Amino acid sequence: MIELEGVPELIDPVMVAAFEGWNDAGDAASTAVAHLDREWKGEVFAALDAEDYYDFQVNRPTVWMDAGVRKITWPTTRLSVVRVGGDKPRDLVLVRGIEPSMRWRSFCNELLGFAHELGVELVVILGALLGDTPHTRPVPISGTTSDADLAQRMDLEETKYEGPTGIVGVLQEACTHAGVPAVSLWAAVPHYVSQPPNPKATLALLNRLEDLIDVRIPLGELAEDARAWQVGVDQLAAEDSEVAEYVQTLEEARDTAELPEASGEAIAREFERYLRRRDGGAPGGHATESGDGTSYLRDNPSGRTRPPRPPKPSADTDPEPGTETGTDGEDSGDSSQE
Repeated sequence: MIELEGVPELIDPVMVAAFEGWNDAGDAASTAVAHLDREWKGEVFAALDAEDYYDFQVNRPTVWMDAGVRKITWPTTRLSVVRVGGDKPRDLVLVRGIEPSMRWRSFCNELLGFAHELGVELVVILGALLGDTPHTRPVPISGTTSDADLAQRMDLEETKYEGPTGIVGVLQEACTHAGVPAVSLWAAVPHYVSQPPNPKATLALLNRLEDLIDVRIPLGELAEDARAWQVGVDQLAAEDSEVAEYVQTLEEARDTAELPEASGEAIAREFERYLRRRDGGAPGGHATESGDGTSYLRDNPSGRTRPPRPPKPSADTDPEPGTETGTDGEDSGDSSQE
């Protein structure tokens, strides 16, 4: 049973979700939702039962001390509500967790139950994948949906993907079948520097989200973090001539592919964003009071780390034309757009 005591009636609510794991290359998507939660001081009002969805040998609980008392934080998915101020205030329902280990259909149904009870009008799911993109260029962001009408109305791509999928793809399809408008935003992360964090990809996701739902998002130190990340990767790549040459090859391919499109709509969108931020900047917001004292469920913000040394590209790891590449491992991210 879903109980939402302490959550008031929401204003034009949008659910924004991200999940650590396969669909979160460089932790870019989960960090974006964490940023929204931190900037608008969200308080958790609900958490899914970890016993139902997680294998604790895969995602282990964490033991910590609180005033001399040992406590355990269980890996799960948590929901918080924040109100975005401004001329047209609206509420965001933030969903942040880990891709479940089991019972994905029940997991999606439970999230959709919350969306229904809260009157959510749109679900936006953030993801990040590994791709053949240079770190020196703007992060490619693709917006997809399974709804043809929504794709046309919001200038999105109607997804035609076929292949292995993650919880992002499953949740989007669950929304579609339930009649809930749903969109996925994907950031492409350079596969040669895939380790988290990637603040440049996080920033790109937030900028695209800002345009999609027409809110102004306070960026805090994220823009400076993104610049520092790129400088750090520049320095590391410059230390290896093979990596530098590979990056140059990616740059040339990217510039050639985008040359016919380097005008018009993209420039107008960036100029509109500049005007919004100049005219008053990004407003603050206030967290909706949860009233149940469950703030202890919130995760502690992770610290920033220096970008790791990019591995040398080789013939065995170079991607085939037109495909994204990924690496095996716990933090590798996703090699598909689902």
